[in-house]
Amino acid sequence: MKLYEYQAKNILHKYNINVPKGEVVTNAEDALIIYNQLGAGKCVIKSQVLAGGRGKGGGVKIIETPEEVKTFTSKTIGSRLITAQTGEKGILVNKVLVAEAINIKKELYLAISIDRSTSKITIISSTEGGTEIEEVSAKTPHKIFKEQINPLLGIRNFQARQIAINLGLTGPLLTKASSLLKTLFKVFIENDCSLLEINPLVLTPDDEIVALDIKMEIDDNALFQHKELLEIKELSDVSSAENMASDAGLSYIGLDGNIGCLVNGAGLAMATMDIIKLYGGEPANFLDVGGDASVEKVTTAFEIIFTDPHVSGVLVNIFGGIMKCDIVAEGVIHAIEKVDIKVPLVVRLEGTNVEIARKILDDSKLNIIFADSMKDASEKIINAVNRKK
Repeated sequence: MKLYEYQAKNILHKYNINVPKGEVVTNAEDALIIYNQLGAGKCVIKSQVLAGGRGKGGGVKIIETPEEVKTFTSKTIGSRLITAQTGEKGILVNKVLVAEAINIKKELYLAISIDRSTSKITIISSTEGGTEIEEVSAKTPHKIFKEQINPLLGIRNFQARQIAINLGLTGPLLTKASSLLKTLFKVFIENDCSLLEINPLVLTPDDEIVALDIKMEIDDNALFQHKELLEIKELSDVSSAENMASDAGLSYIGLDGNIGCLVNGAGLAMATMDIIKLYGGEPANFLDVGGDASVEKVTTAFEIIFTDPHVSGVLVNIFGGIMKCDIVAEGVIHAIEKVDIKVPLVVRLEGTNVEIARKILDDSKLNIIFADSMKDASEKIINAVNRKK
């Protein structure tokens, strides 16, 4: 679960970590009230969406007058913010954070994540804050430092000190940063985070350390332990299709293509998208129905696919292991009857009960194109979609 910036800041504030004062609002009138309450003359208004690159996309602006507050907020709320991470469609902005503007002497980068290859927690730091870490890695990789933390031992004093040194800090700031690192690690552990990124972590002219911008992601599997996080869970930046998938226990990500994909298993789903691309097609989605999907789940998967109006054809690619092919066949028939599928449908089935499944589909007399291999399936769906244009 991804948290909005203001939600992440509220959590850090509970741990007495310095974050800018501010409130989230949904209209220009409330934005003006918060601006006046801050009383600083200068503030920053930030679009609250679950995507990076907001500044470059025009979703963040420093404001110095009440008129600017009303104008920018009115223009931003209700608009779609397009960044490098949102795609061409962008994300609808429903709320903005009005926060005090912080005087910055130096911008740093700090993130805590999980390194699954070592089964350890990794703290990533860099003196190049305010810049996308991928860009720093590409241009100046020597400026990125990684410290592996044993989750059973936690962050040790010497490790916190070394990270602070890597950030170029000395004297009282070294001590202050070391203490901050231990607190951030506590936040990460106690909230079952999979990511806690602060970019930038800033030094002010009076040598305060402030978490200026925060990204926080919580492990979905641990949410049952955090009722307070479930209460703040909001999905307004997630498409209705992704909401449907989440409720049904399916994995769905919408893409920009026109060939819908219904596959069981994440690896097979990725391979299916790859082979569609290889033969000149464009997948409309990633959709993994899992290894034991019921007829109802398969039907829901079709409904989710057709929430995208750009879908011009569907490829069903199933390897029957735990999930038996005949269940998929029944789900396909049920879905066609319920969803009224009017686009080309290519089905490739292999594995448990495949012959039973083929007979079920044959007997249905439905307009289904069968395929014998992934190559055959991708070529048939691409050709069918192209003929339909």
